[in-house]
Amino acid sequence: MNTPRDVLTPAALAMLQVIADSGSFAAAARASNMVPSALTYRVRQIEEALDVLLFDRSSRQAQLTAAGMELLREGNSLLEEIDAIANRVKRVATGWEPQFTIAVDSIIDRTTIMELCEQFFQMNPPTRLKLRAETLSGTLEALTSGQADLAIGVVMDSNTKTGLQREHLGTVDFAFAVAPHHPLATAAEPLSDKVIRQYRAVAIADSVKQGASMSIGLLTGQDVFTVADMSAKLEAQVRGLGAGFLPTCLANPCIDSGKLVVRKVERALQQVQSSYAWRQSSKAMQGRALQWWLDQLQAPVTRAALLGVRRQRHL
Repeated sequence: MNTPRDVLTPAALAMLQVIADSGSFAAAARASNMVPSALTYRVRQIEEALDVLLFDRSSRQAQLTAAGMELLREGNSLLEEIDAIANRVKRVATGWEPQFTIAVDSIIDRTTIMELCEQFFQMNPPTRLKLRAETLSGTLEALTSGQADLAIGVVMDSNTKTGLQREHLGTVDFAFAVAPHHPLATAAEPLSDKVIRQYRAVAIADSVKQGASMSIGLLTGQDVFTVADMSAKLEAQVRGLGAGFLPTCLANPCIDSGKLVVRKVERALQQVQSSYAWRQSSKAMQGRALQWWLDQLQAPVTRAALLGVRRQRHL
């Protein structure tokens, strides 16, 4: 017995549409240059495979049943998707990747990323774009594990795996900040580790799945409130739920408005070298989506904007 996969071919769906448009099997057979018995037999094959009636045969007119109308609705969508796939395949043959995945660290400015995505889609490429939200070591892991084609906002050191290419994105400065009503807002400066340890820290959960996770500015024995990303960390500290280091590019608006207070600490100020990275290959072997993104990231104004530094000139 035929299965639905055997009978639901593009040609069969087109034939059912002709019957529905013609209003009768005889008229559809003439329009399709078929004998009526052959057309009727093909329709019965489809109905048997689906175990439904597609047409009401109680009158001379071939009227669709509810099941038949649903099949044609979904069938038309399927035919449109087949056409779309064929067009994408043709365009992928020109060098575009079928899908391009970017791991975006939580320190990266989301507005800038979306502006870049908007520019990318304006080219109407055949590439499907996917963004992954990652944090700390998880951003690099997404790239090294093959789950991403490009990682933006990674922190890399000399022990980082080979086989990757990277470029410097910028230096991220951190400031120790608390809400005005937090006890550390009025404590004597510079704040010692002993004093800071008495109060809860707000930390971001490293999204790394395997290997050692990374942390910035945490003290041994300190109570920790762990949140999902940098935006949540900022909000938690504005609410006074804890203290900790924040990237100045993200915290400055809250500092300027008085929602956060910067406090001097005894330990050295935090700085992180942020990069973007991709798997090593010759330029000739790079897909056109990767080439486009790397070209955009070459612009100093784009790099600055990705780290939350907005200038007069826009992307």
